[in-house]
Amino acid sequence: MDKWPPSRKNAYWIRRNATFPLFSSFPDRIDLGLGRALGTDQYTANVLRQRVAGEPEFDARLEELIAYLYGTGTATKNGSFSFHAIPGEKTNVPIWLLDSGFYSAQLAGIPGVPFSFAGHFAPGNMMEAIKLYRDYFRPSQLLEEPYVLLAVQVMAADEKREAQRLATSMYQKFLLLTRGQPSPILPPVDNMDELWNDNERRAVEEQLFTSIIGDPADVKQQLHELIEKTNAYEIMAQATVN
Repeated sequence: MDKWPPSRKNAYWIRRNATFPLFSSFPDRIDLGLGRALGTDQYTANVLRQRVAGEPEFDARLEELIAYLYGTGTATKNGSFSFHAIPGEKTNVPIWLLDSGFYSAQLAGIPGVPFSFAGHFAPGNMMEAIKLYRDYFRPSQLLEEPYVLLAVQVMAADEKREAQRLATSMYQKFLLLTRGQPSPILPPVDNMDELWNDNERRAVEEQLFTSIIGDPADVKQQLHELIEKTNAYEIMAQATVN
C-alpha cells in the first residue's frame, strides 16, 4: 500500500493505480471524481494535507490527467521524452470536479468537465457555485453544455413524523462535528432540543437547510422543486441514519 497522502499523488499515479485497472475491467462504467478536500474532519485533514488547496499545481494536474485520458499523453518541454498511459490512452474516462465552495466550480467550467456540488453539507454556497460553473463553462470534447450533479441529504419514511425522527441521526452527526467531536452515526432520538442549544441548532440548520425530509409525496415534491431551482441534471441522495 502506498503511504503518501492523497494530496501528494500526481495525475500519472492516479491514472495508473486507480482509473486504468477499473476502466479496463469495467469499460464505460467508471467515472473519475477529483476533489481538493480529503473528505474527513478538519483536524485529520490538517495532518494529512501538506499543500494548500487552490494552488496552481491542482490546475496543472487536471490538465495533465485530461491529456492522459483524452489525448496522447504528456511530453517534456523540449519534446525529447513523452509519457503515455498504456493501456488507457484516449479511453475518455469521464472526469468530474467535486466541490463545496467556488474554486473547483470555476475550474470545472474552463476545460468543460462535469461538476458535482456538495449540497449535503454546504448548501449556502450551492447557487453561487452552480452559477460560477455555468458562467465559466466552455464547450469541450468532454461536454457540449454544463452538467451539474447535486448531492443533498434525503430522508424518507412512510410518515412525515417518522422521517423527521430518523433525520435526528443526521442532526446529531453535524452537531458533534460543530463541537469538534466527530462520532459514528448515532441512533435517532425523539427530541433534539435535549441535545443542542439554540446557537448549535442554528449552526446545524445552516449546513442542512436543503435537506429533503418527509413522506414519499413530500420527498418527490421537494426533489422537483430543487431540480427546478438549480437545473441540476442529476441528484445524489445522501441518507445519514443509524
